[in-house]
Amino acid sequence: MQYHIIKQNIMFGKMKLIRMVLISAALIPLFLSCQHQEKAGDIPADVVTNPISADGEANAGKLPMITFAETEHDFESVIQGEKVTYGFKFKNTGKANLVISKVSTSCGCTATEYPRKSIAPGEEGIVSITFDSRGRLGFQNKTATIIANTQPNSTQLRIKARVITPESLN
Repeated sequence: MQYHIIKQNIMFGKMKLIRMVLISAALIPLFLSCQHQEKAGDIPADVVTNPISADGEANAGKLPMITFAETEHDFESVIQGEKVTYGFKFKNTGKANLVISKVSTSCGCTATEYPRKSIAPGEEGIVSITFDSRGRLGFQNKTATIIANTQPNSTQLRIKARVITPESLN
């Protein structure tokens, strides 16, 4: 009887080992394929320069600067289920090309559009934020964080809305 229990434990251990080997074999290609490949529309790396030296001093005269006409917009009342969009206008008021690398939002109910090319000094652009009010009710306060090659490297935009039901209009 003891022999039978030992044999079961050995078989269970072998099955566990085989499972671990199979999982490892499946994950290895994922780790080996993590090399960055440029996609169509990616901004070339040579457009971005880092003017901050090793001692922490910045050559402020050569930095890009993102200047927004406004950083907050209130949609006021929005009927539940509506999608509303606002475009935040900005200008590169610096002395180097501006590159927006990413715009992230605070909620899955918001989406963004932004320039994927570099913005030369003096040029303007628009960051659009779309708010989907489906499934929302009441006061909404959402943010979008822009990551760019500016100092500081992030800028925050805010949209607000008061979502109402169609029944409340009567």
